[in-house]
Amino acid sequence: MKTRLLPFLLLAALCLVTGAHAAPPKGGPRFLGPKPPEKVKRVVTLAPSLTETVLALGAGSTLVGVSRFDEAREVAGLPRVGGFIDPSVEAVVALEPDLVLVQPGPGNQRPVEKLAEIGVPVLLLPLHTVTDTLAALRAVGKALGKEKEADALVQRIESTRTRIRETARTLKPPRVLFVYGFEPLVVAGPGSFADELLRDAGALNVAADAGAAYPVYSVERAVSASPDVVVDAADVDVGKDKLVALLSQSRWAEVPSMAMLQPGPSMGRGLEELFQLLHPPAKRDAGTVR
Repeated sequence: MKTRLLPFLLLAALCLVTGAHAAPPKGGPRFLGPKPPEKVKRVVTLAPSLTETVLALGAGSTLVGVSRFDEAREVAGLPRVGGFIDPSVEAVVALEPDLVLVQPGPGNQRPVEKLAEIGVPVLLLPLHTVTDTLAALRAVGKALGKEKEADALVQRIESTRTRIRETARTLKPPRVLFVYGFEPLVVAGPGSFADELLRDAGALNVAADAGAAYPVYSVERAVSASPDVVVDAADVDVGKDKLVALLSQSRWAEVPSMAMLQPGPSMGRGLEELFQLLHPPAKRDAGTVR
């Protein structure tokens, strides 16, 4: 039984609202509504990755509400305020937050703007790319008075990326298909978060020519691409058997955790896990450039 429903639900919701070929909105972190108080004591998050960020910065005591998708044990007893595309304005307001942290998307634009209009401080934090994610960590750190902690976290992530990239340069790059769903076949295309991690891990994304970050990809194109590795990040297995049969020469690997699926403070661990999936020890020894 797979348990990775959340990341794909958020992805699917974004794709359904924007269209599979729409570009993600541009821009970095920014405030809507009034600025938060100098000392933020009450925080509501509308995405698990943002909850994880607050926890990683050592500010978990400020959390008073989270999304219904949050599964971290630290927030198990907190009120739920809706989902990524359907946050409840009433539930958020009732918690009297000093700050609401939001991963913006067309699906939640209206309720989020409503919160700002009625005087709730909102911090919009795009999380489409690695750069976005690092900027979000710093922005949340600044808003919560945890700048030193945020800087240290970003430095650790960047150090991990540098180390992984340097190691990957000595290895033969595998051709990889990164799959989010099988029916339809949705993969990581150019500009996606996973595409960046694949490049850091020394892989060639066979869907790099797809023309969209999260495209619905034809089975024919997948077979024609003949990937060395298929990374299964799908939430359900419906339709998988068909692709396994067609790509029987590829090595199949399932993601071991959520770390590489949701942009956030666990990104470094996610990259480590991806590197291990793509370059197991035996393959590393065989692929080392001498």
